[in-house]
Amino acid sequence: MWTEEAAATAEARESDIRNKSSSSSQIPVVGVVTEDDEAQGVFKPMDLNRVIKLLEETDKDGLEEKQLKFVKKLVQCFQNGLPLRDLAQIFKILNLCAGKIKNQPRFVESAYDIIKLCGLPFLKKKISDEITYAEDTANSIALLGDLMKIPSSELRIQICYQQASSSYKIQMAEVGGLAKTMVQSITLLENQLVEKLWVLKVLQHLSTSEVNCTIMMKAQAASGICTHLNDPDPSGQLLFRSSEILWNLLEKSSKEEVIQQLSNLECLLALKEVFTNLFVRGFSHYDRQLRNDILVITTIIAQNPEAPMIECGFTKDLILFATFNEVKSQNLLVKGLKLSNSYEDFELKKLLFNVIVILCKDLPTVQLLIDGKVILALFTYVKKPEKQKIMDWSAAQHEELQLHAIATLSSVAPLLIEEYMSCQGNARVLAFLEWCESEDLFFSHGNSFHGTGGRGNKFAQMRYSLRLLRAMVYLEDETVNTDLCEKGTIQQMIGIFKNIISKPNEKEEAIVLEIQSDILLILSGLCENHIQRKEIFGTEGVDIVLHVMKTDPRKLQSGLGYNVLLFSTLDSIWCCILGCYPSEDYFLEKEGIFLLLDVLALNQKKFCNLILGIMVEFCDNPKTAAHVNAWQGTKDQTAASLLIKLWRKEEKELGVKRDKNGRIIDTKKPLFTSFQEEQKIIPLPANCPSIAVMDVSENIRAKIYAILGKLDFENLPGLSSEDFVTLCIIHRYLDFKIGEIWNEIYEEIKLEKLRPVTTDKKALEAITTASENVGKMVASLQSEIIESQARQDVQNEQKVYAKIQATHKQRELANKSWENFLARTSNAKTLKKAKRLQEKAIEASRYHKRPQNAVFHQTDIKGLNTTVPAGGVVTVESTPARLVGGPLADTDIALKKLPTRGGALQRVKAVENVDTPKKSIPT
Repeated sequence: MWTEEAAATAEARESDIRNKSSSSSQIPVVGVVTEDDEAQGVFKPMDLNRVIKLLEETDKDGLEEKQLKFVKKLVQCFQNGLPLRDLAQIFKILNLCAGKIKNQPRFVESAYDIIKLCGLPFLKKKISDEITYAEDTANSIALLGDLMKIPSSELRIQICYQQASSSYKIQMAEVGGLAKTMVQSITLLENQLVEKLWVLKVLQHLSTSEVNCTIMMKAQAASGICTHLNDPDPSGQLLFRSSEILWNLLEKSSKEEVIQQLSNLECLLALKEVFTNLFVRGFSHYDRQLRNDILVITTIIAQNPEAPMIECGFTKDLILFATFNEVKSQNLLVKGLKLSNSYEDFELKKLLFNVIVILCKDLPTVQLLIDGKVILALFTYVKKPEKQKIMDWSAAQHEELQLHAIATLSSVAPLLIEEYMSCQGNARVLAFLEWCESEDLFFSHGNSFHGTGGRGNKFAQMRYSLRLLRAMVYLEDETVNTDLCEKGTIQQMIGIFKNIISKPNEKEEAIVLEIQSDILLILSGLCENHIQRKEIFGTEGVDIVLHVMKTDPRKLQSGLGYNVLLFSTLDSIWCCILGCYPSEDYFLEKEGIFLLLDVLALNQKKFCNLILGIMVEFCDNPKTAAHVNAWQGTKDQTAASLLIKLWRKEEKELGVKRDKNGRIIDTKKPLFTSFQEEQKIIPLPANCPSIAVMDVSENIRAKIYAILGKLDFENLPGLSSEDFVTLCIIHRYLDFKIGEIWNEIYEEIKLEKLRPVTTDKKALEAITTASENVGKMVASLQSEIIESQARQDVQNEQKVYAKIQATHKQRELANKSWENFLARTSNAKTLKKAKRLQEKAIEASRYHKRPQNAVFHQTDIKGLNTTVPAGGVVTVESTPARLVGGPLADTDIALKKLPTRGGALQRVKAVENVDTPKKSIPT
C-alpha cells in the first residue's frame, strides 16, 4: 500500500539519483575511454572471471563475507560507468547476486549497487564497441526485467529508474524485449503502488519507440493497464502515465489490435468510471485535460462495433453529457453541473458531438438517441445568432459549435426521421438557409475545421445546411420530400443558385462549387420520378443547368470541384428535365444537346457513360435527332462519327479482337472482351445475370448502339470509310449479343451434363451456326468496304497524276509559244519585261503542290452503294441499305425461327453524288 513515508522515501531517492545524473549530464550516452584515462584510474581493470568463480562457490566458511567484499570492490572499480565489453560478465555477476537474495538477504544491497551503475553511461574503448557488444548489451538490459520478480521494493524501484534516458539503452531494450517483461511484471505488483508507478514510468519511456509499443501490445499491455485505471492513487500519477501509454500504443502499434484489447466490458467500465469522475468532480486544468484524453481514447474504441458501449452504460452517459446543456435533465450526474467557456470545456463539447456521430453507426444506439432528445438538442444551434441573448460561449466558439452541430445532424437525423419531423426539421433548416442568403450583417470568424472558407461570410453555414438537406432528401422518404416541396424548397434552391452565380466569388471558389453541387443533387432527389415537381423546376431550372454546361472545359482540370459540379449537373438533367416534355423542348431550344455533345467530345471517360445514357433518353423526343445531326465538333466532326470513334476506343480498352483495319477476327465471338475471354462459363441461377448480360451494362457499347439506332442507321452524316467498317459491327450489336447469350446457355447445359431433346439440340446448333454466319457476313462486308476504299485511293492517285501530267504538257506548249514570241520580238524593253515574267513563272512552278481537294467518285461494290471519300471525310446521303437487317439476318434459321427487322441485306443501286446541305434545326 502507498504510504506517506514510502512516497517521501521514493521521492527523495528519485531526487538523489536525478541530482547525481544531472551532475554528470555532460557525460555522453556512451562514454569513450582512452589509454590515458585508463592510466589515470578512470577505467580500472579487474578479473571478473575470478569474481564469477567466487560467487559460484558454496559451503565454505566466511564465503559470504568474501563474496560481498569482492562485489563491493567491483562496484568501486566501475564507479564511473560499466564498459560495454565487460557488460555480459557484470550482469552475470548481478544475476548470481540476485539468485542468493532469497537465502542471503545481504546480497540485495550488492545487486542494488550494481543496478545503480546502469544509470550511468556505458563506456566504450573503441567506436565499434556499440555494434560489437550490441547483443550482450541487449541481453543484459533484458535481464533487468527478469529481476523484477525479486520481492524487493528497493531493488524494483532502482531497476525501473535505469531506463529513464539513454537512446542507446532504449535501442538495446528493443532488441532484448525488456518491454515485455516489464508489462508482465505489472501483475506481480497489484497491491504495491510505489513499484507499479515506477514500472509505468519505465513503460511510458519505452512506449516512445514503435518497436517497444509492438512488443507491449503483443504482451496485452493495453488491457492490462486499462483495467487498473481506477486503482487507488493519491499521487495522480497512475492515471496520467496509464493514459499516456495507451495513447502511445494506439499511435505507434497496430491500432486495430489495441482497440480489440480494449473492447471488453472490464476495460470500458474502467474508462467509464474514470471519465464520469473527471467530468463531474474534476475542476483543475489538469483534470479537464485528462478527461478529454480519456474521451478521445473512448471515441477510438467506440469505432469498433463489437465494443459493448451500450451494455456497460457508457453510451447512455455520453449522450447525457453531450445534451444536458441544451435539454434539461433531472439526472443526478448533471444536476447543478455547468460547462464553462474555457478551452478544455469547449474542446469537450466538440468531442461529445463527435462521439455521437461514432455511436450512431451502431443501430441499437438509435433508441438511446431518441430518449436523450439529441435531435432537439442539436437543433438549438440551427438558428441565426440572437444579439440580445447572453451566451455561455464566445461568438467564435458559438459559431464553431453551430457548424459542428449541423454536421452532426447530417449523420444523426437520417436515422431519426420521426424526431426530425417532429422538431420541424425542414422548416428550421430552410429558415436558416434563408438567413444565410440574406444581407444581414454577420461577421463570421471561419477559424475552425468546419468554418473553412467561411470567414466574413455565411458560406460555411450554407454549406453544412445543404449537406443536411441532401442527406435527408436522399433517404427517399416521401414524407420528408413532400414536406420540403410543399415548403417551396425547389424554388428556394433555384433562387439560391441564381443568387450565387450572379455574385462570383473566386476567393472561395471551391466552397461555392460544393454548394452549387449540393443544390443540384437536392433538386435531383426531389424531382426524380415526379412530373409535377419537374414542371416546378421548369425553365428556370433548365437555365441554371445550361449555365453550368457552358463552363470552360479547362476548369475541369483545376481540382477545385468543377468535375463534381458537372456530375451533379448531368444527374439533374436526368432527374429534373427528362420526362417533362416542356423542359426537354426548352433544353433543346437552348442548344442543350450541343452542350452535351461538346462535353462528350472532351473524351473524358468518367462523363461518357452518364452523357450517353441521357442521350439515349433524349432521343425518344422526335426533335432531338435534328439537333444531334446538326452538331459539329472540331474539324467538322459529326455526332455519328464521334459516337463511332468512342466505340472504337472502348473496344480497344476492353481488349476486343480486331485487326489493324478494324475488322472482326473471331466471327464466333465478335464482341468478346479480354475479361470475358478470361472468365470461365459457370452454371448460374435463372435470376442471376450472366457475363454476357452484365457486359451490356458495364460499358458504353449498348448505349452507342441505342443512340445510333434511334437516329436511324440509314441516315448518319459525315462518316469515313473507317467509320463504315465499325458501323457494320455496331449495327449488328444486338444480333451478336443474342448469339453470345445463346452460346452461354449451350455451354451451361453441357457443364450441367443435361441432354436436350433432339429438336432443342438442333435448334441450339442452328442458332449457334446462324450467329457465326452473321459474323462472317459482317466480316465479308467490312473487307469489301476496305478493298473498295483501297481501289478508290489508287484511282484517285492516278487521276491526280494524270492531271499533273496534263498540266505539264500544257506548260511545255506554253513555253514553246513563249520562246517563239521572244524570237519574233525585236523591242528590247518588251523583251526584258517578258524575260522577267518568265523567271517569276519558273520560280512559282518550283513550289507547285499536289492538289488537296478531295476527289469523289461512285463505288458500286456488292452490298455497299454510297459515295465514299478519297481518304477524307464526306457527308453522305445515307448509310447503305444492306446494313439494315434483323437479328441473325441472311440465315435460314433467321427466316424460319426468328423475327426480322428490315429483312436481309439487299443490293441497291448507287446513289447519285450530291452535296448534302447542313440540316437546319426546326424551332
